[in-house]
Amino acid sequence: MKTRVVNSRLRLLLLIILITFAALGARAAWIQTIRASSLARLAQSQTKFDLELPASRGTIYDRLGTPLAIGEQATDVIADPMQISDPRREARVAAKVLGLRFRKVYEALADQSRGFVYVQRKASPKLAAALAKRGLTGFTFQSDERRVYPQGTVAASVLGYAGTDNTGLAGLERELNKDLSGTPGRATVVRDATGQAVNTIQDRPARDGLDVSLTLDSHIQANAEQVLEQTVRQWHAKDATAIVMDPHTGAILALAQEPGYNANDFPGAFAHDRDLTIDHAVNDVFEPGSVFKVVTVGGALSEHKITPQTAFTLPYSIHVADRVIHDAEIRPTERMTVAQILQRSSNVGAVTIAERYLGETGLVKWMKRFGFGRKTGIDLPGESGGLLPSYWSGSTIGNVPIGQGVSVTSVQLASAYAALANGGEWIQPHLVDHVFGEPPPRLHRRRILDPGVDRQLRTMLKGVVSDQGTGKLAAIPGYSVAGKTGTAQKPGPNGYIPGAYVATFVGMVPASNPSLVVLVSVDEPHGGIYGGTVAAPAFEQIASFDLQNLEVPPDLRFR
Repeated sequence: MKTRVVNSRLRLLLLIILITFAALGARAAWIQTIRASSLARLAQSQTKFDLELPASRGTIYDRLGTPLAIGEQATDVIADPMQISDPRREARVAAKVLGLRFRKVYEALADQSRGFVYVQRKASPKLAAALAKRGLTGFTFQSDERRVYPQGTVAASVLGYAGTDNTGLAGLERELNKDLSGTPGRATVVRDATGQAVNTIQDRPARDGLDVSLTLDSHIQANAEQVLEQTVRQWHAKDATAIVMDPHTGAILALAQEPGYNANDFPGAFAHDRDLTIDHAVNDVFEPGSVFKVVTVGGALSEHKITPQTAFTLPYSIHVADRVIHDAEIRPTERMTVAQILQRSSNVGAVTIAERYLGETGLVKWMKRFGFGRKTGIDLPGESGGLLPSYWSGSTIGNVPIGQGVSVTSVQLASAYAALANGGEWIQPHLVDHVFGEPPPRLHRRRILDPGVDRQLRTMLKGVVSDQGTGKLAAIPGYSVAGKTGTAQKPGPNGYIPGAYVATFVGMVPASNPSLVVLVSVDEPHGGIYGGTVAAPAFEQIASFDLQNLEVPPDLRFR
């Protein structure tokens, strides 16, 4: 009896064992066949992960080889939350070493649904190395690059800035992103059971970006920015812009604005004021005022309708349709030559020339010929083409010849005056001299003035800077200066804004054979509004420094 019971139990136990082994065998066969590929992928994902190898971003140099934007060594701190058993402890250590907020690090490490998180992008290599010595489970460290601007605020609005992933977001960084960024590579990181990297297999090497050489001169740029800062402070202005250009090549030596910013502070520095990152010389338009009179006079000279000696009897004011045009200063009716009309910036004289000799068709023709109403093609993003009158009424002929009812950019104005300085040829303004390894960019050129007309205009514009002219504060000892003042009221949604003006001076020096064209424009100055009072002194300071820096010899005897 007992023997039969024992045998039954043994058979039952044997049956259970056989069933168990059969189930295990079936399970093993199922895993090895049906689940094999998916489990292999899961195992591989836990022991390997792909990394993008960042390409070094190209360096941006000024014309003398001074680096303006460079790549600096950094380290990406990476973690695998699935490998971390005590995220609170490891987050506390990482936050303390790297100087991060504990809560943010802890939330990243505690999310075990993810196998890859950035603890910190572009960390200091020194701090990352200190953290690596702690031997935290699941942490890996990858070399990266951080964009740095060694000159700080110098040319910030021109250079722009690059984001966390080293993609250009503004300025030349954005415009030249394709050349600067290169091509990232790919690598596979192999980890052990504790999550530590034991090997890195490079699948594709990174191809570094190309370096770029600019036409900017960092010394001339820094000085222009300093002068603008003083000018804005002195006149309590909203902002100010300056351009320094080589009229014979179209190369821009300085493109400055105030207030500025430091791109090294991205993104925090721009959270409260995105306008700081806008390049006003290229993006903003304004009514130019009397600096636009060279278009009126230049057009009439080119069509042989007038000469610098042609004289007109001009009252203080005239009626044009429903408008009354008058000069800035009260005066009696008097006789003025064309040269004196420019010298004294007579609105009545400019309108008289336009009415008699150009008309709507002629003005539109010469505005377009000088390059207004279309983009210059400068190598910066977001350029505006300006605005020409969309329709002409009876009073338009009284506005446009004196720089009202038309909107331009600073770079358009500087380019037009450069044509007066170089013999009458418009040359495309540019900031990029060349990209290393590529041919220099092809620049557009076109003749806008017949030979000789430019000399007539320069001679007349020299009178503007004389003792009787509106721009006498732009005079530079030892050098002849030719230029024009402009004072324009700012338009608003309901007409011109009371008390809001833009003061401008554009000049060339030495006037006998100009080496430089310098534009200064001051937006909404207070305590003074005229271009000859506000902008001309800033021109003198900027141009004087540049002439010495470039070792341009004087063309006049010192008195």
